Amino acid sequence: MKKSQIPSREEMYSRSHGILEVDILKDKCVAIVGLGSFGSTIAVELAKAGVGAFCLYDFDTVEPHNLARHIATVHDLGRLKTDVMEDAILGKNPYAEVRKYEVNISAQPEALTGIIQDIDLIICATDNNPSRYVLSGIAHQYGKPCIYGRAFTRAEGGDVFIQQPGEACYGCLVGNDWFDPADEEITNEESARRSGAIPAYTSPEDADAMVQVGLSSDILPICNMMVKLSLLVLAHGRESGIAALEDELVYNYYMWANRRERKFGNWKPFNNAGHLPTILRWYGAQIPANPACSICSESLELLTE
Repeated sequence: MKKSQIPSREEMYSRSHGILEVDILKDKCVAIVGLGSFGSTIAVELAKAGVGAFCLYDFDTVEPHNLARHIATVHDLGRLKTDVMEDAILGKNPYAEVRKYEVNISAQPEALTGIIQDIDLIICATDNNPSRYVLSGIAHQYGKPCIYGRAFTRAEGGDVFIQQPGEACYGCLVGNDWFDPADEEITNEESARRSGAIPAYTSPEDADAMVQVGLSSDILPICNMMVKLSLLVLAHGRESGIAALEDELVYNYYMWANRRERKFGNWKPFNNAGHLPTILRWYGAQIPANPACSICSESLELLTE
């Protein structure tokens, strides 16, 4: 598209008037770490909402198994996910600024801490705990909000956690009974072997059976909750139609179930649950800060090498 053909901001976001005005988010910067099925969907939604700047972190390329849930197409196979997402973001919001970092954040946290003063929100869309611990530590140290999302095995459900400055962090969550990392969906054999989710001795056949993910429609409700929470954080203190959600989304942990199987097998049918838990409905809880947390405790002294 020629530059002269690019519509104005007012034209692009005219349907958002009264809900999220065109100028509210243009000065906001979001760091998205992990550009898989979660991160790619969230990035595009935030671009459509008018977020003005993105810092994208991922060192992987698009592979055939990504296509079932990723926003990438067959034409993107072999491309870096950062490049694919830059095109997708600018295709929806040509006024956005996009910075790309093809790094493993666990090994190179300075790629984020070096620009942390520019960041208003961190989105953690990675598929392993080591990277989440790193991001939780950065968010705590620099007082930045961070939103985490994941799917359970085969995306039978999932959860979302928001870490606000001075409140419970990801380390506090992991030590809570609400959260069992062993149930996490394995989305990529290579990364799962690196993290230990798939043991090194596992045969290729068994590993392939373990990497069975859910449908794109299964993760969309989880992505949507992450987007809603992101918009609330970014628009906080500014007049907008979404501000009313601040009276609804008061928790820091949310759980969603797609199907009545495995850990949700004893939940009631959606149409006959009464007051009991059911699928296809969000449930919230407030996770307290853990005074013995190794990430955010101010009183805990740690021994390091």
